[in-house]
Amino acid sequence: MNMISKVRARKLISDFHGKRILVIGDIMLDRYIWGSVNRISPEAPVPVVKFSKETALLGGAGNVASNIASLGGRAACFSVIGNDHMGKEIMKQLKGIGADTGGVIEDPGRNTTVKTRIIAHSQQVVRIDREIDSPISKKIEAMMIERVIEKLGTSSCLIISDYDKGVITRKLLTVILNAAFKRKLPVAIDPKLNHFPHYKLATIITPNLTEASRATAIEFKKESDILRAGKKILSQNRCKSVLITMGEKGMLLLERGERPVHIKTVAKEVYDVTGAGDTVISTIALALGAGASLGEASIIANHAAGIVVGKIGTATVDADELLASFSA
Repeated sequence: MNMISKVRARKLISDFHGKRILVIGDIMLDRYIWGSVNRISPEAPVPVVKFSKETALLGGAGNVASNIASLGGRAACFSVIGNDHMGKEIMKQLKGIGADTGGVIEDPGRNTTVKTRIIAHSQQVVRIDREIDSPISKKIEAMMIERVIEKLGTSSCLIISDYDKGVITRKLLTVILNAAFKRKLPVAIDPKLNHFPHYKLATIITPNLTEASRATAIEFKKESDILRAGKKILSQNRCKSVLITMGEKGMLLLERGERPVHIKTVAKEVYDVTGAGDTVISTIALALGAGASLGEASIIANHAAGIVVGKIGTATVDADELLASFSA
């Protein structure tokens, strides 16, 4: 179960092409200020970073959309941005990757979420977050629900990319998840603790160890505790499967009616885990849309994560890289 053949992987990955994936969640901009450190500041015991360059990439649900595009699919995005320069940059980059931006709503009462990371010698020195994480207004919530419902019938899978920045609300989850369930549309959720009780009827939920532990109030002292937490999430959320991501220990897939499966990591080197969860959820959604089983989708996502953690900063994986990671 930890492996699928390269022939099967090639078939599924090639079928990613053109798949339309709905992405609902918190889109943000990841800014990187790059430089070098040669001395400590005389003003305080902190490094002085000599500026080299600045870059900006789509983050959060935007990085999910980037991964979908990189793997050959097409994302339809539903989110909220501010009426500011950073919001315009997000729209520019989304259009640049071919994403459908009809569901991205501009709210003049919010600022666009921006995470600024200062990097020196490939190491993060500090991160600065600029955000408003209060829930979106009822008016915008209603607009978003209406726009998502309109697109459900023309999509291969739905992703909830929850970063708890206000876009994902209880009502939105209830209405959208029930609508997708009735249409038998696969739903993949990258969760946050505050909304765990409302992730009902999903096809797959992908918590990390911390999220799974806190959501179930189970302290992980041994491996059987992780299994117990996964089973509890399956029961409480009435979902089809749970994929607990465990870093260097790989992943644990629990599928209703099936035996639990431990998927070993394939990462060769780990430089940066930023955005790895986005890569996992994007790959799973495309694989499910291409007709993969939950086990196959999880294995392919594990390969994709193993590639992206070997890159520095918010990164994506392309179809050729992903296929090359499979043995014959």
